[in-house]
Amino acid sequence: MELQQLYDQTSVQMEKAVEFCKSQFAKVRTGRASASLVDNVRADYYGSPTPISQMSTVTAPDARTIIIQPYDRSTLHTIEKAIQSADLGFNPQNDGNVIRIPVPPLTEERRKEFVKVCKKYSEESKIAIRNIRRDEIEVLRKAEKDKQCTEDDKKSGEEKIQKITDEHIKLIDEALSRKEKELMED
Repeated sequence: MELQQLYDQTSVQMEKAVEFCKSQFAKVRTGRASASLVDNVRADYYGSPTPISQMSTVTAPDARTIIIQPYDRSTLHTIEKAIQSADLGFNPQNDGNVIRIPVPPLTEERRKEFVKVCKKYSEESKIAIRNIRRDEIEVLRKAEKDKQCTEDDKKSGEEKIQKITDEHIKLIDEALSRKEKELMED
């Protein structure tokens, strides 16, 4: 059994959990305008639901406005409806050329709700990482049982996997801390 390969595989799987957690955090709005706030919104484009970012240019020229400029002006109304029905708490304004979305500042209560949502995402990711750790340690135990590695190899392998686990959980905690700080500042 190649231990380094096991460690690398463990690290790659845990890295995916960290990246997924960070992508979930990016979807939580902070009160600042960002093109990523409408990433998940899909509008009907010739019969198929299409992400707005594929139908238009989405920019955030300042901290309080998102501007959506469709490639095809005939889709303005469709995009506007999609944003309203996405229930993001935005009120898009269509001027015939572009859609402007004023991003209202968050209330203290809303900020705290978003922090709770982020904590839930981080906990789900930590659980995924701990499950990966459990599975990989099980691989080590089975390898020792099948005489593919020694008891010392298994012990040092378990310690190394725990160290990898701790590193990735720390990354999630740091990302959560940054997101909380971002959410709670005005």
